[in-house]
Amino acid sequence: MQVFVTGGGRGFIGGHVVQALERTGHEVRREWVDVRDGVALLRSMRGCDAVVHVAALYSYTASASEIEAVNVGGTRNVIAACRATGVRRLVHTSTAGTCGPVAGRAATEADCPPLWELGVPYKRTKLAAERLVLAAAADGLEALCVNPTTPIGEGDDAPTPTGQMVRGVVRGRYRATLRSGGLNLVDVRDVARGHVLALEHGRAGERYILGGSNITLAEVFTLMANAARRRPPRIRLPYAAAQGLALLGLVNAQEVALARLPAWFSSAKAHRELGYEHAPIEAAVERAVKAALAADSRVPANV
Repeated sequence: MQVFVTGGGRGFIGGHVVQALERTGHEVRREWVDVRDGVALLRSMRGCDAVVHVAALYSYTASASEIEAVNVGGTRNVIAACRATGVRRLVHTSTAGTCGPVAGRAATEADCPPLWELGVPYKRTKLAAERLVLAAAADGLEALCVNPTTPIGEGDDAPTPTGQMVRGVVRGRYRATLRSGGLNLVDVRDVARGHVLALEHGRAGERYILGGSNITLAEVFTLMANAARRRPPRIRLPYAAAQGLALLGLVNAQEVALARLPAWFSSAKAHRELGYEHAPIEAAVERAVKAALAADSRVPANV
């Protein structure tokens, strides 16, 4: 199958998706095109059988208008180009954050995020983009969504906000963690394989959470610190303290808003319908920390 990957495979997930597609025998067209340029998308997608739309602006600091233009406007352009060029299948990379979190349990594809999180532009625009894709599926396009949780591993060079967190831990910049915080951490290689499985086996109009392990934020920081041979943060802050720090401008207010509930998710549907599997997270954390240390020569390898 000839597959066009938006973003040219330059991003963290995108680069791994390109490798996974090529390993499984797909022919990948990977030239970089700005998804805001509908004409350029038409040229690049012509003759392809499928599109994996990975390109997005994952940021908690960029302007809302810029995030909207890339995440929503870009997705609208990709859908229009699929229709115009006869691309039959579209796999859209969304986020598990469009499915939750929910209080007291792991969220599934049947859930939705709490209303207070929609004040965060990244979250709001990813949900809007996903709705465009699902509406296109209802209108006849063979389109579906994959919803990664928090990918980690090598290749997060930009870095994404998750990569920034890894670098912060290995540099010893974190002195505390959020007492109530939690993440579903997943190996980016598993996420990439999940994209291939969704392309080959996913049902149009469906969402598939691609996740790994549900762990507390303190456990996340401990895994990273241990891999970097640093002492993990000892202080556990209540959520109210994090809100206070955000009001003072000492931490990112959008990230605090998203940390009110543990971001825990279930990949049971992807396991059941796609044959998706995820590995233990420790090896991916080791690779992420090794890459972060290599990216910053100021960080000693043994501390």
